[in-house]
Amino acid sequence: MTDLTKLTIADARDLLKKGDITSRELTEAHIEAVEAADALNAYIAKTPEMALEMADKADAKIKAGEQTGMTGIPVGIKDLFATKGVHTQACSHILDGFKPEYESTVSQKLWDDGAVMLGKLNMDEFAMGSSNETSYYGPVKNPWRRGDTDTVPGGSSGGSVASVAGFAAMGATASDTGGSIRQPASFTGTFGFKPTYGRCSRYGMVAFASSLDQAGTITRTVRDGAIMMESIAGFDAKDSTSVDLPVPNFEAALTGDIRGMKIGIPQEYHLAGMPGEIEALWHQGIEWMKAAGAEIVDINLPHTKYALPTYYIVAPAEASSNLARYDGVRYGLRETVQGGGLVDMYEATRAAGFGDEVKRRIMIGTYVLSAGYYDAYYLKAQKVRQLIANDFKRAFEKVDAILTPTAPSAAFAPGEKSDDPIAMYLNDVFTVPASLAGLPGSSVPAGLDANGLPLGLQILGKPWDEETVFKVSGVMEEAANFTAKPAEWWR
Repeated sequence: MTDLTKLTIADARDLLKKGDITSRELTEAHIEAVEAADALNAYIAKTPEMALEMADKADAKIKAGEQTGMTGIPVGIKDLFATKGVHTQACSHILDGFKPEYESTVSQKLWDDGAVMLGKLNMDEFAMGSSNETSYYGPVKNPWRRGDTDTVPGGSSGGSVASVAGFAAMGATASDTGGSIRQPASFTGTFGFKPTYGRCSRYGMVAFASSLDQAGTITRTVRDGAIMMESIAGFDAKDSTSVDLPVPNFEAALTGDIRGMKIGIPQEYHLAGMPGEIEALWHQGIEWMKAAGAEIVDINLPHTKYALPTYYIVAPAEASSNLARYDGVRYGLRETVQGGGLVDMYEATRAAGFGDEVKRRIMIGTYVLSAGYYDAYYLKAQKVRQLIANDFKRAFEKVDAILTPTAPSAAFAPGEKSDDPIAMYLNDVFTVPASLAGLPGSSVPAGLDANGLPLGLQILGKPWDEETVFKVSGVMEEAANFTAKPAEWWR
């Protein structure tokens, strides 16, 4: 085996089962890869000793005939999933030094299956960002470059996608509030999967917007995503929004057969000024679906144009409430003021602990929740959110899945949109509507732009119908035959 880090999860699983490789060998190769990928700034905490211990336990589990899909597989964990005794700060200064005494349900499910933790992954601070430039630990670099120019990996799951695209993890946990799995997957040529809201437990996830946050996965293939999703999904009594439904065999859904299925094409996603390359790729995706035997159906989602403003009222409002708990009293950063009182300490701690984007969203959220504005903004946004969900519900009465672009552009250069929050927020224009409706969705790498940067296509499904999203994603993956890899400049 020349390079164990290039294996897919599915291939590694089979080799582990046959005894051709061990989890320790696989893990050692990935520990070396993590060190070699420092230039990407994907990892903000590395756990090599823990990884080797977990690998040895996984090997014993395999030898005992107790292997499951993720047994022995080295993965990275986004920094907003609590990991017992290990750095968990959502890449914010205000959580300095926080090491929880509990484990998130998503990561615990992986460890119960025998997966191996390589470390904690960089992200936009509190998952607020679309480029991974708001992290307290500095920006993540995309393994894909535009010539000699760096590009952003997307966000907020920038460390997750960079580690997987950069062969420094076989898979990674991620989270999606308004597109934080799908958009970065599109930017890095990886497969990103966001399940239905409630399919995965939010227990132990650092909260951004509680009615939107949902855990998911980043992998290099659709099959790998199905294997990893099956591991982390499931009911959890510790999360009141977790739904008690059996977890399907997602991998079994990859039949390659979508004949007779109806694929919806929303007319509202044809945006004025959208790059011709994105439009052409979308059209190509439609042709691939037709060639696979699917029927293409034009659909309307009339409230799509209100999705971004609705999201940027609802999400900051919930963030304002969730982030009120960070005050310097119980854990994390504490800034004191000479001769000052408790309120002075609160103010100094929050001023020093939160970055500019987090402060911006807290202020927006506090404003829309304030007396006199609650009805005009927050309450109205919630009503529009329901209209958006109703649009999807009506569309899914006619179609089995929906096909759209994932993002309105390929990866852009660092700093290109940092000074213009609106331009940055527009990156989520295709992903936010499904988040507001709580739908499952994926981003499948489908092509390259003129600069050789990846572009993805998004597939959306009905609530709790992740199997169809996986099925269509698998067919799209095969049709696109995306085999391009980034030049390994970081090694």
